[in-house]
Amino acid sequence: MPQLSAVIPVYNEQDSLSELHRQLTSVCKTNGYDYEIIFIDDGSTDNSWAEIIDLQSTDANVKGIRFRTNFGKAAALNAGFKQAQGDLVFTLDADLQDDPAEIPRFLDKLEAEELDVISGWKKRRLDPWHKVGPSRIFNSMVSRLTRVRLHDHNCGFKCYRRGVLSEVQLYGELHRFVPVLAAARGFRVGEITINHRKRIYGKSKYGVRRIVKGFLDLLTVYLLTGFGHRPQHFLGTLGLCCFGASGFITLGLVGAWFVDRLGDQPPTFHLHERAIFYLALFGIVIGIQLLATGFLAELVTKHTAKDDEIYAVRDTIGVNSNPSDH
Repeated sequence: MPQLSAVIPVYNEQDSLSELHRQLTSVCKTNGYDYEIIFIDDGSTDNSWAEIIDLQSTDANVKGIRFRTNFGKAAALNAGFKQAQGDLVFTLDADLQDDPAEIPRFLDKLEAEELDVISGWKKRRLDPWHKVGPSRIFNSMVSRLTRVRLHDHNCGFKCYRRGVLSEVQLYGELHRFVPVLAAARGFRVGEITINHRKRIYGKSKYGVRRIVKGFLDLLTVYLLTGFGHRPQHFLGTLGLCCFGASGFITLGLVGAWFVDRLGDQPPTFHLHERAIFYLALFGIVIGIQLLATGFLAELVTKHTAKDDEIYAVRDTIGVNSNPSDH
């Protein structure tokens, strides 16, 4: 059983893989680590898979998984985690911006502070301003909303104890929130400043779409960690608030309708002429629907389990055909 597993998603990074492998193996051999390196080719259109095959032919510790098409980083990490056999699992980006020389520092902090997850912090980032600025705003929002105080949730350089990954399932774009999901399960999370390097090869995959997806996934993670196993607490609260406020308004309007008809004067207050009356009735209906939906969500949560693979594998090399055996 290897001591360390490096899980590396790859998407059109053919020029950096050989050097990344050299740096990783150098660190592991210098420090006496037993290791495995798992490359997940996420539907690359260049020669990344051919490079992975070449690396595996010279190093039996290299494993490769090739997707049929691009399923995203979370799917790639999920596939790699299922194959990882090390007691400690590292995730790195394949673009050489993460420095493998930092691995011993991760391990020292992990043991010294008895942590389960360590996230890298690119304190001095060598990225363009249009990437750094939104990332800092996003990280601040994540920390405030989830109460997991990390400076750099987006950093791909992380270390996990293997037990963490058996309890955290990834899909969509939730890979950046693994520390948040782990903290919600009671695992201890920390961070460490790391050396960040400029991109030499390839092109950045960062864009506006990623920013939008990140904010949407932040909302998803907030709901999952806060209400994933108790959806009625969220939907039911909204339903009760909507039902209560609308019911209070309706009672007030009905009361005004009766009072208007107690005197000798012709009535002037007509419910059917008041738009707020119909809005209040609509609010009552919405409140009841939210309560009913929350109850149904509780039943679904209780009686279903999510175990579907979110990717399709085209080829593998050096991997265990049945990862559940280890």
